[in-house]
Amino acid sequence: MQRSLKRCSDWAWTDGRNVQIETRWAGGHASDFRRHATDLVALAPEVIVAIGTGSVEPLVKATHTVPIVFGSVADPVGAGFIESMAQPGGNVTGFVAFEYTLSGKWLELLKEIAPSVTRTAVLRDPDLTAGIGQLAVIQSVAPALGVDVRAINLRDAGNIERAITAFAGSPNGGLILTIGPLGVTHHELIIALAAKYKLPAVYYRRYYVASGGLISYGYDSLQQYLGVAAYVDRILKGEKPANLPVQAPTKYELVVNIKTAKELGLTIPPAVFARADAIIE
Repeated sequence: MQRSLKRCSDWAWTDGRNVQIETRWAGGHASDFRRHATDLVALAPEVIVAIGTGSVEPLVKATHTVPIVFGSVADPVGAGFIESMAQPGGNVTGFVAFEYTLSGKWLELLKEIAPSVTRTAVLRDPDLTAGIGQLAVIQSVAPALGVDVRAINLRDAGNIERAITAFAGSPNGGLILTIGPLGVTHHELIIALAAKYKLPAVYYRRYYVASGGLISYGYDSLQQYLGVAAYVDRILKGEKPANLPVQAPTKYELVVNIKTAKELGLTIPPAVFARADAIIE
């Protein structure tokens, strides 16, 4: 999703009264992200909001002057969007979804709720810097947990279904979905395939568990959006993106879907229940 906000002068922003909002949805398709980025920059907005790495990349190529505030990005420094977290420089700032060390927690959580798992497929977008980084961290902790890790590169629906079906042909498998736009685009298919083949799966945000996924551990998207909105307000009041540090989440939430666990024949350990921020039944 990409949004642009035209010039306003009041604290209370109301769409159609003192703010004009232009919204574009790309659905995870790179060509649409590029087209929408060009369209929005041509509007000469006061600030552009971009959610997800796929939204930000074409925007930073399209403009070096229009302020861009991002949310739910995994590695803005590695992707070349900013110079550093503390001093982003340029016209881009925002909020990261997590630090890479969190990726290892997903595999630890998978083993905790499904100890029989010895094979894990990591669903990632190979075209994203974050997709490469997340897989690397998961691979680094896998030997200590006795898990063999393989990557499934997210492409189209047909590719995803074939890859997960082939992976499910051998026993003791589990899934980890890493952050990226294609995981959002194909979330229903991924959740359905995990259920069909009885594959315990760990996701990175509550959204997937609310849609029927087993368990998630990751950032609170509402807090991300509130932070983005606060930065937009400050920029519209005259502050520069270069002076607004990029922020990481201060808290991660653990969400469990009890119904899905029962359908998979899993008993959620008491320690996981005790740590859970939300239980979905």
